Amino acid sequence: MPWKNSDTRYSTMSIALHWVMVVLLAVVYACIEFRGVFPKGSGGRALIVEMHFMFGLTIFVLVWLRLFARALGVAPKIVPAPPPWQAALATLMHVALYVFMIGTPVLGWLIVSAQGHSVMFYGIELPPLIGENKDLAKQIKEWHELSGTVGYWLIGLHALAGIYHHYIVRDNTALRMMPGKRATP
Repeated sequence: MPWKNSDTRYSTMSIALHWVMVVLLAVVYACIEFRGVFPKGSGGRALIVEMHFMFGLTIFVLVWLRLFARALGVAPKIVPAPPPWQAALATLMHVALYVFMIGTPVLGWLIVSAQGHSVMFYGIELPPLIGENKDLAKQIKEWHELSGTVGYWLIGLHALAGIYHHYIVRDNTALRMMPGKRATP
């Protein structure tokens, strides 16, 4: 699996990580949205919340692999080149997405730690990041939920930008990240 980007396309590793993380983000959001289907204290609700934690931490691990793959080379060129303001906006969006994918799982880990619960990650008990503090857990939970709401917007705007570039601008922005597609408009 190639780790380095070409001039026209992202590496197979970057493309695979991008789309796996899209699916994981959808699952993480679905878990939290559908937890209300199960009554509080039920095994079903506990399972869905545990899945939310586990997949959120999986995103945290995978984002570091994405950053590593990204550091191996430059991004493939967009043809035709966007105006400088669009390139700057795209950079800000990517930074915001990476901060979201790193910060939100850390906030979740902090909540569970402050609640005094064990954080399980595929059967491995992770160390608490902070000591038990129920009041702090409530405050961090508010930040985590706010981050999740901001994440909806970031992901939605990112997807809309890809659609805009593909169907309106007709450049190769989206094609560079599509599996099995040539990266020419």
